[in-house]
Amino acid sequence: MKLSMKKAIMIMVIMTLFVGGLAFVAPQTTDAQTYQQRVRGRDGRYHWVAVRKPSYYRRHRNRINMAIGTGGGAVIGGLIGGGKGALIGAGVGAGSSALYTYKLNKKKRHYRKVRHY
Repeated sequence: MKLSMKKAIMIMVIMTLFVGGLAFVAPQTTDAQTYQQRVRGRDGRYHWVAVRKPSYYRRHRNRINMAIGTGGGAVIGGLIGGGKGALIGAGVGAGSSALYTYKLNKKKRHYRKVRHY
């Protein structure tokens, strides 16, 4: 399989953007990621508790999944069929990532019953 120079450069640019994008998904451990929340204790008094802010991925999960699916479809379609293939691939990638994000892999919320004896 012989790659043209243009395709090789595009692959390198896309891989660089992908690796650079991992910095936004990685967890951050700074004090700005916590805030104080008032919680009522078992003794009836209110206490201030430090609560961690959700990660960037957890807050923007749907958008990130849609963008990755659309971009991946566009890249594969562009490599296979050029400009028109990139457009078709972006549409297919957007549709499949929407199906995955909103139907197949919904957010899972865990509710725990708290008993006060």
